[in-house]
Amino acid sequence: MTESGIERVLARDGALVYKTRGRSMEPMLRQDRDLVLIRVPDARLRKYDVSLYRRGGDYVLHRVVAVEPGAYRVRGDNTYCVETVPDSAVLGVLRGFRRKGRTVRVDSLGYRCYVRVWQGIYPLRAMYVRLRRLVRRKGGAK
Repeated sequence: MTESGIERVLARDGALVYKTRGRSMEPMLRQDRDLVLIRVPDARLRKYDVSLYRRGGDYVLHRVVAVEPGAYRVRGDNTYCVETVPDSAVLGVLRGFRRKGRTVRVDSLGYRCYVRVWQGIYPLRAMYVRLRRLVRRKGGAK
């Protein structure tokens, strides 16, 4: 779907279903395999919501890790840097996704448990990635 098509569909229908692209939300969302349901938010997003926002000419689907006045701090489930996104850039919020014929709703117990565990182990995942990069750099310096 074209960039302008995303905003047009959301404005017209209040919702959008599309196939994901990119790897920043793995392992939850898999590139070119999962369909996501995005809705126009009816209130400010909350911590752990997955926001669809515009960054320049790109559309990004990342998780809210902190709510600030007029903005959100977001990060992909498979990324290790946090970005600040103003309220005005947020177009939608994930309400569910479909994988292999099965629908996962963001208000389901399984999804909520996944989010808590995945976000809870973030410090360990980040430390592992930093150590792996350090070892690779030192190994390449020989």
